[in-house]
Amino acid sequence: MIVIRDRDRRGRTQTGWLDSRHTFSFGDYRDPNHAGFRSLRVINDDRVIPGAGFPAHGHRDMEIVTYVLAGAIEHRDSLGTGSVIRPGEVQRMSAGTGIEHSEYNASGTEPLHFLQIWLLPDTTGLAPGYEQKAYAAEERRNRFRVIANRSGADGAVTVHQDARLLAATLDAEAGLTVPLPADRYAWLQVARGTVELEGDELREGDGAAISGEAAIRLATATGAELLLFDLA
Repeated sequence: MIVIRDRDRRGRTQTGWLDSRHTFSFGDYRDPNHAGFRSLRVINDDRVIPGAGFPAHGHRDMEIVTYVLAGAIEHRDSLGTGSVIRPGEVQRMSAGTGIEHSEYNASGTEPLHFLQIWLLPDTTGLAPGYEQKAYAAEERRNRFRVIANRSGADGAVTVHQDARLLAATLDAEAGLTVPLPADRYAWLQVARGTVELEGDELREGDGAAISGEAAIRLATATGAELLLFDLA
């Protein structure tokens, strides 16, 4: 079964510096029919104007993954981490017993576009932690590359949950068949471009909840960047 989450039905937060679209309930946006999917709790599609961002604030007991699409994020946290995250890089922050962080557009002239993803950890009260890794474009070209998993194997960042996050960029006119593990669930998020999923067209910002499928077939005429979640 495939259930499409239309991008135009997402929640939205707009301020003078932020335009954020919420696939699931977040902040002042509450939708009991879209409160998450399995352990996946948040996919926020954030656009931040030059020089602006989120001042220091706290989190607890959440696995937070940041995936940059355009621009660069300047990150600082209470662990003493200071870093910049760019396209092709993935940041994982385990909030655990408590962490404070800030996220700013690192540029004073260019806009920032990124996805922030939250997963529930399988254990509460963990020590907070931070991890950041880069993935070459060729590793994700016309195939899915695991960028986050429970064990940190194969160069992925570690998330404390029975989940995998995979990323792919498809060339124009490319197609891909993706086998799905039995007794698992999947969520497909279109980060950029347009893709056909089993005959349905998904646009940038659309998502799809997938269950009971042995495989999915993807095709794109124009090119696309995709995230795929494999969830217990």
